[in-house]
Amino acid sequence: MKIRFGYVSHAISLWDASPAKTVTFTRYQQLGKEERAEKLLETTKQNLNHTLRMLYYNIGHEIELYRFSSSIVPLATHPDVRWDFLTPFRSEWKELGDLVKKKRLRVSFHPNQFTLFTSPQKKITKNAVIDMEYHYRMLEAMGIEASGLINIHIGGAYGDKEKTMKRFYENLKMLPLPIKKVMTLENDDKTYTAEETLAACEKEGIPFVFDYHHHMANKGETVLEALLPRLFATWVDRGMPPKIHISSPKTAQQFRSHADFVSVEFILPFLKLVQEYGQDVDFMIEAKAKDQALLKLVDDLSKQRGIKRISGGAIELK
Repeated sequence: MKIRFGYVSHAISLWDASPAKTVTFTRYQQLGKEERAEKLLETTKQNLNHTLRMLYYNIGHEIELYRFSSSIVPLATHPDVRWDFLTPFRSEWKELGDLVKKKRLRVSFHPNQFTLFTSPQKKITKNAVIDMEYHYRMLEAMGIEASGLINIHIGGAYGDKEKTMKRFYENLKMLPLPIKKVMTLENDDKTYTAEETLAACEKEGIPFVFDYHHHMANKGETVLEALLPRLFATWVDRGMPPKIHISSPKTAQQFRSHADFVSVEFILPFLKLVQEYGQDVDFMIEAKAKDQALLKLVDDLSKQRGIKRISGGAIELK
């Protein structure tokens, strides 16, 4: 079986390459009308250029998975700004998408924790739809809306999980169907377990992104061996390997916090479990050291018996 690895947003090995340079609304308000437009255009162009650098870096290192920054476009969803970030950069968005398609990269977005469909406040649900639309429009601009994914968490429990989940299913109806078709759900480290999140995915026909670290911090009653076949099944219609998030605890006392790198000892039991199914999977690394954590982990794993490195960012388990 084959496992490919990816990282989140920013290759820290590259100099001055953040794809998430920002313009605060406070700063935006201090500028004149022309200066405002110029600042938004300048910052977005820089972020798009840095994203392109990241893709070339990944291609050079044979890293086939990548999570785009959600902050490529500053103030894109701010109610007092909401500007056209597509028309001025048609060629830049297309260049990114063409490269993704040409090199068959697997890419995604992961909106922040405020993008959720469990809130009793209609405003929060409306903002969640706006944010999902923003991410989808970026996928469309790149021409990869058929293959790109947008991953979110279920959200809060608000003191009553059963009632909240009913609200989640109802609020989710506000999301346009094309966007729902590219969304995934992930279990979290405090509230919704893998079992609960998987049940929601099965009910709504949404692929499940399993986070192993979160699962170890927030285990449900169902054993992982029973969850894996169901997890894999949610990806069958997508025509791509199941996607799994991996990281390791910063310390025993700060178990939920992500360490700079990924501990082989922490994830090895999970690797052995996945291996029993012979299912190819993709691992998105959520470690602080990002691309450096990926390259180190692939190198560390290749030294384990029965594991062979087959590219810069992939291994094979025999």
